[in-house]
Amino acid sequence: MKRIPKPMHGAKRSNTGDMRNQIKIQEYDPEAINENGYPVPEWITVKKPWAKIKTVKGYETISGAAEVNTKVKRFIIRPTDGLHEKQRIIHKGVIYDIQAILEDDEEEVTYTIVATSTGKKVSD
Repeated sequence: MKRIPKPMHGAKRSNTGDMRNQIKIQEYDPEAINENGYPVPEWITVKKPWAKIKTVKGYETISGAAEVNTKVKRFIIRPTDGLHEKQRIIHKGVIYDIQAILEDDEEEVTYTIVATSTGKKVSD
């Protein structure tokens, strides 16, 4: 008979294998300057966490999004400081605008980031 270890102090166990997609969390820098000294406001990558990604069901998309062709996804990551709704996520070159950052079950084991995309890709 196998012994199953108990969770530590009521903490929820999460499978780290589910977080197999690396995403980029970016922040807009209006004061960025290029190598010639000219202002070039741009998005800069501030974090690169691993995430579990879930596509929101069709009925949720229809009731929760203004446009039919807007994709709504949930990115589940480990807790990290400095997240806010003015940031964006890049996954496989597609831009997702952050709509909400939720602390799952108030146990600070994972955060769920709800984000939307119209399919626009980053320009390299």
